[in-house]
Amino acid sequence: MNKNLKVFSIDGASVGDFAIQDQWIELKKGEQAVQDVVVAYRAGLRAGTASTKTRAMVRGGGAKPWRQKGTGRARAGSLRSPVFVGGGVAWGPHPRTYFKKVNKKVRKLALKRAFSEKINEDAIFIINSIELSECKTKSFVSILEKLGINDRKVLVAVKDYSENTLKASANLPNVLLMKVEAMNVYQMLLCDAILFTEEAIKEFVAKIN
Repeated sequence: MNKNLKVFSIDGASVGDFAIQDQWIELKKGEQAVQDVVVAYRAGLRAGTASTKTRAMVRGGGAKPWRQKGTGRARAGSLRSPVFVGGGVAWGPHPRTYFKKVNKKVRKLALKRAFSEKINEDAIFIINSIELSECKTKSFVSILEKLGINDRKVLVAVKDYSENTLKASANLPNVLLMKVEAMNVYQMLLCDAILFTEEAIKEFVAKIN
């Protein structure tokens, strides 16, 4: 799959091409890898702080509520039993971690598959750099408009960003600006388009190669 992507300037003009190598593309396998990575990522977002008290944790209930026989009622040893109101909770949740391990090769395959899908959808865009002289939202929107992706949910991947760029994109609900080293499959799938700086895509393809 030999394909060249145009590299644009901040003004929307084409300033060159970026060649996509065959070894960066994987469309025959990797679906399960993407599934595993997304499930692990979403599981990692869970706080795992849900907590209930067992009968051993509930205060009181030391005395037997009534005698064992002769009352006509079921035998009971404590009012803190889960069968009574105010008692403990049987099989309730306790603090835990939802961490799922994903092997390094699986994560790499998932990134490659997600990237390949975006290439296949013509959803990858490259800009030579994003350096704003002022931290104004309209300046950032102007870049997206010139590339024709202002109406999409865009992941903007950069090698590093300035304070102006960070502040200019902060108020845009459909724009996620992040360093390429922190990119993950889940965020790639959530966005309709990915805008790489030229430095960022070189670092990204080196990671999946």
